[in-house]
Amino acid sequence: MDFISQTWAWYVSGFIIGCIMLLLVYFGKTFGMSSNLRSLCTLAGAGKKVAFFNFDWKASRWNLVVVLGAMLGGFVAVLYMSAPTNVAINPQTVEQLATLGIDAPDGKLVPDALFSSAVFQSPKGIALLLLGGFLIGFGSRYAGGCTSGHAITGLSNLQLPSLKAVIGFFIGGLIMAHLLLPLLLK
Repeated sequence: MDFISQTWAWYVSGFIIGCIMLLLVYFGKTFGMSSNLRSLCTLAGAGKKVAFFNFDWKASRWNLVVVLGAMLGGFVAVLYMSAPTNVAINPQTVEQLATLGIDAPDGKLVPDALFSSAVFQSPKGIALLLLGGFLIGFGSRYAGGCTSGHAITGLSNLQLPSLKAVIGFFIGGLIMAHLLLPLLLK
């Protein structure tokens, strides 16, 4: 059981992801998480009001099972398999976060300053969550998919638009982390 509860090396995880991608290609499926939002909106009846949501969601119901599995797997991993020793953060990163008023996670996967119920108690926190959620939704729709769809499926299929999207994701992440986040947390 120790092998399962410890952090896996990149080459083990990468190999498993590669095998799954080969199976998906073999069965003619594509993987991506943001496409599930469209399926969920269609299930909720959005297809009656907006033509974009009027499609056969049953063809991609297997991908909804992936979302359910990711949620269930995350719950099991955090509840039963997480250990504080698995989270090793570079001390330089901890110092940089401290200058922004963000506490070190101390064995947790995320810091409380950013991921706790206290975020919902300030208007600034709620505004940042709403704006961030909108931008992520808009960006994944504008890019034709999310990071998992482009970086895992698109790149494994050697799609040039996915390479451009992934480069954009990285540039956007760097700009956010180094330029905008310090301004937003002041």
